[in-house]
Amino acid sequence: MGSQSRGRRGRPAGSGRRAARGTDRKAGRSRLTRRGRIAVWTGGVLAVALIGVAGAGTWIYQNLDGNIHSADIDGKIGGDRPVNSSPGSKNILVVGSDSRDGDNGKYGKGLTTMQSDTLMVMHLAANREWATVVSLPRDSWVNIPSCDKGDGTTSEPHHFKINESFAIGGSSGEVADAAACTIKTVEQNTGLRIDHFMSVDFQGFKGMVNALDGIEVCPETAINDKKAHLEMEAGCQTVRDEKALGYVRTRYSVGDGSDLGRIGRQQEFMEAVAAKAQEKLTSPNALYGFLDSATKSLTTDEALAGIKPLTALANEIKAVPSDRLTFLTVPNYPREADVPTDKANVVWQYPYAGNLFTAMAQDKETDKEKLAAATENPVYATTVRVQVLNGTGTQGRAAEVADTLRTAGFTVSSVGNAPESAKKTTVGYPQDQKAGAEMLASRLPGSAVRQDADATPGVVTLTVGQDFKALR
Repeated sequence: MGSQSRGRRGRPAGSGRRAARGTDRKAGRSRLTRRGRIAVWTGGVLAVALIGVAGAGTWIYQNLDGNIHSADIDGKIGGDRPVNSSPGSKNILVVGSDSRDGDNGKYGKGLTTMQSDTLMVMHLAANREWATVVSLPRDSWVNIPSCDKGDGTTSEPHHFKINESFAIGGSSGEVADAAACTIKTVEQNTGLRIDHFMSVDFQGFKGMVNALDGIEVCPETAINDKKAHLEMEAGCQTVRDEKALGYVRTRYSVGDGSDLGRIGRQQEFMEAVAAKAQEKLTSPNALYGFLDSATKSLTTDEALAGIKPLTALANEIKAVPSDRLTFLTVPNYPREADVPTDKANVVWQYPYAGNLFTAMAQDKETDKEKLAAATENPVYATTVRVQVLNGTGTQGRAAEVADTLRTAGFTVSSVGNAPESAKKTTVGYPQDQKAGAEMLASRLPGSAVRQDADATPGVVTLTVGQDFKALR
């Protein structure tokens, strides 16, 4: 993951790649800080369990267990969900949310729905010998399925940035509805079965930082971000309260202004929080303040709603060897490469994004360095010329699919009817178009790709079958 630190110790968090201070310099403790990037976003319970102070006393469990909110999502996600093809493994969806209720209202004037600011999927292998955490940029342009909005109405399926799914489901202000729509969206775009989810609210994050007396960061340049309500001079300084919150939210005034840069800064900051917690949370009072803020802003599915199941999960993470805990961002590139007018979003880079999710679904570990090397030269949709043939027997189906492809940036060379009906959607290609065909096929769930000796050079042939599903 290009912009994300893998835990280089002893450096301050900044607008570049420098990690946050407060990290223990002893090599033997590096495993804890690496896990901290997961642990803090998934609630202080996991963070504390992983740094070895969760056993501070039974009173913590008695007083804090009731803080954790549970969300009943049964019946809200609907059918047609991916099957868990690797029994024993776990896929956990983690959402950093910024609902606009109460104290959070100042961060989004005019926004009336719940918002998600951080989104990632943690895969725990069935044998617990490795784990992969994949960040999904909030500006990922994906297919948003029809969702129950929680107010008696449903949304229409459409393409938009992925974090809109949390807002659509959260129209009623219920985390369960927001989580259900987000889970549907992630499952349909990745093919992964989501087993659990966690949502951490902004205010809980701020309280956790305050309980640690702030975190030192060292931005390399001054920051003036009105949207994040943040003004900072360059250089090392300790942030807390609104400034800490603004620092992890800032985007447009730091670096290249992308969400990818913000993901890196957030993970570096989380590492520093976990490291300082390890150092500071040695008294019951400090521990309680940290956990009280975290648990009050934590919502999980019903199976995880309690300190006992969360601590059990933390122990499973703790068992993973440090060199087998991998942090990735889903391969992507600016959507502007395919749609010149869109300068704000990214699209996932196929076939590699599809390959990554397939590997996770099959409980296979991904080599981060090999993935980075393979994705250096993306195949853009604009470079793929597509002939669309209708094999469904439904009049106008090819034209409809062609319009969808054009919207995604593909070049449609022609539209017509297939020689015979087709149950399965296929992508045929001449020898010189293998890369483009594989990219297109991986964006069409369930489609098959095959080389066609009679295919027109330079053109990929999409035969729309009866099983055709929406373009990812």
